[in-house]
Amino acid sequence: MRRFFIGHLSFLCGYMRISYSETEKFKRDFKKLLKKFLSLKNDLEVVKRNAIEIFHIYNIDNNSVCKIQDAGNFAELFFYKIKKFACRNLKGHGAKSGIRVVYAFFPKKQQVIFLEMYFKANQENETRQRIIDYKIAELL
Repeated sequence: MRRFFIGHLSFLCGYMRISYSETEKFKRDFKKLLKKFLSLKNDLEVVKRNAIEIFHIYNIDNNSVCKIQDAGNFAELFFYKIKKFACRNLKGHGAKSGIRVVYAFFPKKQQVIFLEMYFKANQENETRQRIIDYKIAELL
């Protein structure tokens, strides 16, 4: 019981065991969307805490993180998409804002690399070529 409480307490205090970084293309996507959705920076921090860390650290599936099938996942590298991204600037939409975030996850390192962010009204699906390019660059 105490062990769960300590882990839970560190989660509540904002202690993050996952490290985050982003690709240059993600930075461009983010900057472009930030002009339209001013709360995006804070919203991304909330998603890190309430979706990514809950899914990967605590193994709780709240249906906001989905593994991307046929992306070439293997034991050391998995690709995921966040489908439930609550954006405060999109009032009335809640977690179904239409903003999607694609990231690579390295389970052994507990590391997330953000690859792509897009608004579903402008783009239907993730860019598979970005995933392929990242995977190739990572393997070299």
